Amino acid sequence: MTEQTALPAEHPGPDGMALTEVLSSVVRTLEPEPSLTRTVEHIVRAVAATVPGTEFAGVCLLESGRIRSVAPTSELVARLDELQQELQEGPCLDAVFDETIYRTGDIGRDPRWPKYGLAAAGLGIRSMLGIRLFTSSTNLGALNLFSTAPDAFDTAAEQVTDLFAAHAAVALAGSRRQEQLRHALNTRDTISMAKGILMERHHIDADRAFGLLVQTSQRANRKLHDIAQWLVHEANEGRGD
Repeated sequence: MTEQTALPAEHPGPDGMALTEVLSSVVRTLEPEPSLTRTVEHIVRAVAATVPGTEFAGVCLLESGRIRSVAPTSELVARLDELQQELQEGPCLDAVFDETIYRTGDIGRDPRWPKYGLAAAGLGIRSMLGIRLFTSSTNLGALNLFSTAPDAFDTAAEQVTDLFAAHAAVALAGSRRQEQLRHALNTRDTISMAKGILMERHHIDADRAFGLLVQTSQRANRKLHDIAQWLVHEANEGRGD
């Protein structure tokens, strides 16, 4: 990990604007979207347009102990993310699971990732910057920047990306909470409809109907929501819907 120094407010950004001014303008657009993917797309587009030296960008989200590539700016980024998973090494993985920031200006010769470095260099990548996306309670993944030029990311670029990632992590956490809430509500509604179907068919009360769903879920070794969804679908098919 590189040494941290203060970000010079006068460091020039796009169109000669100070990077701190650019950052302040951009982060105001990072409101949480109901869709996690949409939020990531906004983040990736904004960081690619903001951080000097960036040619490609993407986000790797941490899900059940594995990373998933989301909204890469090109197929090249998606392939680079796949390689990190396949080889189990790379700046993104280390940013997620080890230190919060990794930067390299000649990845093909970087001893920290010998297999991945050679593979990335073979695809034309020279510089990478990986920064963890996290809040005080959640490790979300990593924001990754790429360039075909050597030493494309300096200390100022690293620091503005780190600040950017802090704001982006809050937006991502908000979107993830919205998705989880929406899923919970959808699950509840589906289970309620399935209970209603069983109550009508078998002339039983709500508690007994729920018990039948639970028993079926256990015997079939499938999630309760899946059983309820199947029952609702089967009932709709029977009505010709």
